[in-house]
Amino acid sequence: QVQLVESGGGLVQSGGSLILSCAASGRTFSNSAMAWFRPAPGKEREFVADISYNGGTRYYADSVKGRFTISRDNAKNTVYLQMNTLTPEDTAVYYCARSRTTYGGSYSQDYDYWGQGTQVTVSS
Repeated sequence: QVQLVESGGGLVQSGGSLILSCAASGRTFSNSAMAWFRPAPGKEREFVADISYNGGTRYYADSVKGRFTISRDNAKNTVYLQMNTLTPEDTAVYYCARSRTTYGGSYSQDYDYWGQGTQVTVSS
């Protein structure tokens, strides 16, 4: 059984930064791509960013490109999301997810395990 536990959310002013972490249990972490999602109007979960099993490939949603950076430390079974230049539109619960494969995707169906989420609130 895989468990994902997010942390690092909080309240920040517009223009500020946060770093989210997602700690994974289980020995298959380094074999799986990981991703971050958040809810969006009309969607259950909106893709934010993903990273391949070895960190060599990363993709970002257009809305966060250039502001957010996803990374991972396979020795620590942890994936990170560095969020800079935050805006109120980034306010959401952020979920990390484990991919079914070594390379991720932008669809929630590509992922089989999810964390409980961490709240990010950006004040104007």
